[in-house]
Amino acid sequence: MLTLNTIELKDRKKKIIASNRKARHDFEILQSIEAGIVLQGTEVKSLRAGKCSFQDAYATFPDKNSYELYLYNFHISPYEQGNRNNHEPKRPRKLLIKQREAEKLFLAVQEKGLTIIPLSLYFSGPFVKVEIALVRAKKKYDKREDLKKREATREINKKFRV
Repeated sequence: MLTLNTIELKDRKKKIIASNRKARHDFEILQSIEAGIVLQGTEVKSLRAGKCSFQDAYATFPDKNSYELYLYNFHISPYEQGNRNNHEPKRPRKLLIKQREAEKLFLAVQEKGLTIIPLSLYFSGPFVKVEIALVRAKKKYDKREDLKKREATREINKKFRV
């Protein structure tokens, strides 16, 4: 029965809802983790329509004594056909990760001054998953270096194609 579950997990199709492209430009990604997210019904319906925004979203541990990780400033638009039970667009949402991973992230954030941000949001089978990353902010000169490297590889690829 254990092998059946692992096979089902591998066979799940991923449908990307949104990705945080600006994060790869502004931050140096050190480690990424897949996490579940606690949502309400109208939030899932709104996500199926693709109405969400990563602008200024981050994850943190609000309580210093527990390892519960929450996602803040992640905007999911209210469901259009919803009623008075519709959700708040920017409410804190709990992320579901294993205890060991939470402890590692907690220590990295506390000791090294790193940040946790969402990279992408997708459906994995019937479940909504968030790819979060432990990141360090890039300096302005680091961004310029990355841009120069990208341009150089683009030029090399162009010359070899012709």
